[in-house]
Amino acid sequence: MATKISQRPKPTLAMVARQAGVSAPTVSKVVNGREDVSPETRARVLAALEQAGYQSPLQRRSAAETGTVVEVVIDVLDSAYMIEVLNGILQFAASAGVEILVSVTGPALSSLRSPERRAQRMLDEGRAGMIVVTSAFSEAQLQAFRRRKIPVVVIDPLNPPSADVVSVGATNWAGGKAATEHLLDLGHRRIAYIGGIERAECNQARLHGYMAALMARGITVDPRYIISGGRFRRESGVAGLQALLQMDQLPSAIFAASDTIALGVLAEAGRHGIRVPEDISLIGFDGTRQGEESVPSLSSVAQPLEEMGRAALRSLLRQAAGEVPDSHRVELATQLIVRGSTAALAS
Repeated sequence: MATKISQRPKPTLAMVARQAGVSAPTVSKVVNGREDVSPETRARVLAALEQAGYQSPLQRRSAAETGTVVEVVIDVLDSAYMIEVLNGILQFAASAGVEILVSVTGPALSSLRSPERRAQRMLDEGRAGMIVVTSAFSEAQLQAFRRRKIPVVVIDPLNPPSADVVSVGATNWAGGKAATEHLLDLGHRRIAYIGGIERAECNQARLHGYMAALMARGITVDPRYIISGGRFRRESGVAGLQALLQMDQLPSAIFAASDTIALGVLAEAGRHGIRVPEDISLIGFDGTRQGEESVPSLSSVAQPLEEMGRAALRSLLRQAAGEVPDSHRVELATQLIVRGSTAALAS
């Protein structure tokens, strides 16, 4: 005699509502990422949804139709830094059979209107997680992703991430110190620093490395030689050199916080008849191909940009598989590369 096996009923919004002690419309609001639900109620509904194994129709369709998809969020795709990081992500994705979706959101992810809707959309569309490159990620956004157990990995974040978020970067402080020490070893004492976004963690670390190198040699840090507040763009290098040209005494060397900034300095120096490195030495940070191909070729502190991209995706996929990260902060070593844009101080 055949035994009839009872099947667990398919979960519905009404069942989840009873479990959470709320109305079905409230559950619907949470599923659709609506903002007009209290944090306590939202957490209770999300727990009930997970316990019931409820999936929205979009989630069920996505799970049936797609493989592993990871979203990569960038502010703008116009720098060698961003391209090389993205190359590393794409290389690892190809070997792992992962699809990458790139979103360009502008300078700050915090400008997005609804963290809840964005997080719910990612869940509905079956994204395995999100990699955020050089953008700000607010606590509200992080909480929305955390509640839905969506992994997030940040690369060179603008703001310090929470302790439970994996971040990937390079040894920025050591790199900033190495760049400045290189200029000091060449005999330079008047060394300027042209930075990027002032609040960015990487900018702060490179600046502090620059200051540490000067102080270790007994050189007083001149605040007039520190120019920050721009972006990691050519325009910051142009504006930075223009500001330095207003001073009574031009520095003999410049440490630019990115290769892109350094290339802006190089272009502006040419417009003013300033020779690099004969009149002023120049070193960048990133070690990009653009710097290698400039004239003169750019001395730089190289970051392993492609490996940073690979490390970020590797960590995200492990988290998506339920693994606990070995470390929430991954720092890869930088390397000083000396090329044609730096020279000994002329006597």
